[in-house]
Amino acid sequence: MNNNNVGVIGLGAMGLGIARSLLRSGFKVHACDVRAAVTEQFASEGGVACASAAQLAGECDVIVTVVVNAEQTESVLFGEGGAAAALRPGSLVIGCATVAPTYAVDLGQRLEALGLLYLDAPISGGAAKAAAGEMTMMTSGPATAYARAEAILGGMAGKVYRLGDAHGLGSKVKIINQLLAGVHIAASAEAMALGLREGVDADALYEVITHSAGNSWMFENRVPHILKADYTPLSAVDIFVKDLGLVLDTARASKFPLPLSATAHQMFMQASSAGFGREDDSAVIKIFPGIDLPVAKPDAE
Repeated sequence: MNNNNVGVIGLGAMGLGIARSLLRSGFKVHACDVRAAVTEQFASEGGVACASAAQLAGECDVIVTVVVNAEQTESVLFGEGGAAAALRPGSLVIGCATVAPTYAVDLGQRLEALGLLYLDAPISGGAAKAAAGEMTMMTSGPATAYARAEAILGGMAGKVYRLGDAHGLGSKVKIINQLLAGVHIAASAEAMALGLREGVDADALYEVITHSAGNSWMFENRVPHILKADYTPLSAVDIFVKDLGLVLDTARASKFPLPLSATAHQMFMQASSAGFGREDDSAVIKIFPGIDLPVAKPDAE
């Protein structure tokens, strides 16, 4: 098997960064995406464009799926033109989508039945860290999968956490991370909304909080989107409708209460139902009544 050939399925904000990082690390990176223009752009940078996941899988023994959810994972692996049937026995699938831990367990079993290896490997850090090869990976799977994946993981990420040999452990840690991320974004929006309601200068409030004990990574990262009135989706409201839903589903199975997660989930649901689902997740601030949000400033001449 040729470990230099790697396939990346999904060239979104994270997937494109991963593909470029692997290129810089010396891998021959094959890629496919539903948007042909994105794949062609990547090919112009030195990658190999593939028309389908099956074509990609026919040329690579390691593939990385960087899609949004379980439904898309199913599609690219088992749907029409899917990768699983085209992979050679012993090939490795590295799954980066945020999915229910139970789905990760099931997927590992189904791929094993086909003679394939699976690494449950959700990711975090945002598009900038993915592009720099500095993202975090929360991984779990058998030793044989890690042996195949080691060099590739090093080319994709700055931190690779090995959380055990059972599929699903990586996904459990990822949804706990998403619990905190979603709650922090919702709390950041609430704090900024109160500041705006009380007439505090928004830029000054951001400056103070980012140098005070109330700061969080999400506050520091997302509030500038609000200040610039730029809700271009790097991570959309609907992502947290999904991810906090996974958090609550997981806890519900063991009757474990998550009051803050439930509240944050309702906030993102409200934003989505109001028409902001495809906007940046910071657009959750738009659910608060009676505030004047910052408006986009004209570009300086």
